[in-house]
Amino acid sequence: MRVLVSWSSGKDSASTLHQLQQSGEHEIVGLLTTLHSEFDRVAMHGTRSELLRAQSGAAQLPLWTIPLPWPCSNEHYESAMRAAIERAQREHVEAIAFGDLYLADIRAYREQQLQGTGIQPMFPLWKRDTAALAHEMIAAGLKAKLVCLDPRHLPASFTGRDFDEALLADLPPTVDPCGENGEFHTAVHAGPMFTHDLAVTPGEVVERSGFLYSDLLLR
Repeated sequence: MRVLVSWSSGKDSASTLHQLQQSGEHEIVGLLTTLHSEFDRVAMHGTRSELLRAQSGAAQLPLWTIPLPWPCSNEHYESAMRAAIERAQREHVEAIAFGDLYLADIRAYREQQLQGTGIQPMFPLWKRDTAALAHEMIAAGLKAKLVCLDPRHLPASFTGRDFDEALLADLPPTVDPCGENGEFHTAVHAGPMFTHDLAVTPGEVVERSGFLYSDLLLR
């Protein structure tokens, strides 16, 4: 099966890619990512396009980018997604794999988007215990940094921290270990899904739309 991986630049999409790689059952044809055109960054995570391209190179997979304006209406988002799905149909993609963990409304929305397209939605990490999954990611060698956090759920001191065992130990009990409820987002710079590690260095921290973003630069 020819599979596209929905790629946020973070740990869940990277773990989804790794699981597909390990299965050996599919032909992975690319990484599908939304980019805010005004900032040239991954939507929500705020990852720079330079780092995104470096991830694509380390995964040895082509990058499929979906440009989005800022602000972006739901209508514009769905139109851009339809264009990406039409390209996928032309290139005989049979499935898109998502890194969603347990939010049923998001899964239903993705399934609705692909309904009738002939492209199957896949959710390799669905319903995994997120605490066990977080430890498994770290044990497998995945390295990531917190690049976006919601200060309503986490103190600002967590901004830019490594996603590691120390972080998991410090998370408040109300915060999901994988940040599935939007408490935090990550950018991956090393792991078993890549052929080589990416050399990164932290940049400035800014507040935007109520979220704290910690820039991550290629070194």
